[in-house]
Amino acid sequence: MPKVAVVTDSTAYIPADLVASRGIAVVPVQVVVDGVAHDEGTGITPTQVAEALRRWGVVTTSRPSPQRFAEAYAAAADAGATSIVSIHLSGDMSGTFDSATLAARESPVPVTVVDSRSVAMAMGFGVLAAARAAESGAGPHEVAEAAVTCIRGSTALFYVDTLDYLRRGGRIGAAQALLGQALAVKPILELVDGRVAPLEKVRTSSRALARMEEIVVERAGDRPCDVAVHHLDAQARADALAAKLVSRLVDSRVLVSEVGAVVGAHVGPGMVAVALAPRVP
Repeated sequence: MPKVAVVTDSTAYIPADLVASRGIAVVPVQVVVDGVAHDEGTGITPTQVAEALRRWGVVTTSRPSPQRFAEAYAAAADAGATSIVSIHLSGDMSGTFDSATLAARESPVPVTVVDSRSVAMAMGFGVLAAARAAESGAGPHEVAEAAVTCIRGSTALFYVDTLDYLRRGGRIGAAQALLGQALAVKPILELVDGRVAPLEKVRTSSRALARMEEIVVERAGDRPCDVAVHHLDAQARADALAAKLVSRLVDSRVLVSEVGAVVGAHVGPGMVAVALAPRVP
């Protein structure tokens, strides 16, 4: 394995084949449904979370314990890593970064912990950039910088059918101002420095998705990009948007994936998101 190991958490939603081929270690965040905790990715499916949300079950999330990170760091060191870069979802959304930081103090090898200020594949593309840098022989500083540079250049947009789930989960951020208009508008939201912020308001879900398409095309310009279209229980919407982006973006790779249980718990069924990152050579 590379001398610099790359660790992330399950909210990166990197496809399993890329996680395996790049040797990335993934620490699961937990989702708690009706008082029962599950590891994201293995203990509960997005469909089960969507069903619980629709029946207004009690769905919350929980950061991994420092012990889970300590185990991942020890395993990387045992496998031959001499340092670790650990990249995690926004510290304003979760205490995951704090758990990783606590574990790093006891790691057998040095750990650089990065608060991505992002989530999902807007973070995941940065994790992949870090893994490629590590494979090329870069040191820990350069590996961390590869991730940060990619993430800073990324865009994360999303549409939700209702703001209620974000409000209930305490993740609504500046979009709080839209709550009084929630029945009259369909908001397009984005991540700005790790927080949810309103971008535009439209009147229908179809117009929101069409406008998201235009924004992504505008921000991509003529650059080759990596794109992920995420959804929760909205496969048809995601597939349609992805097909349009494939036809309009220049030499870009577009993947479609359902978000996992943790992000799903905060956005609700029907959510569609786009993560866009300029392709790193």
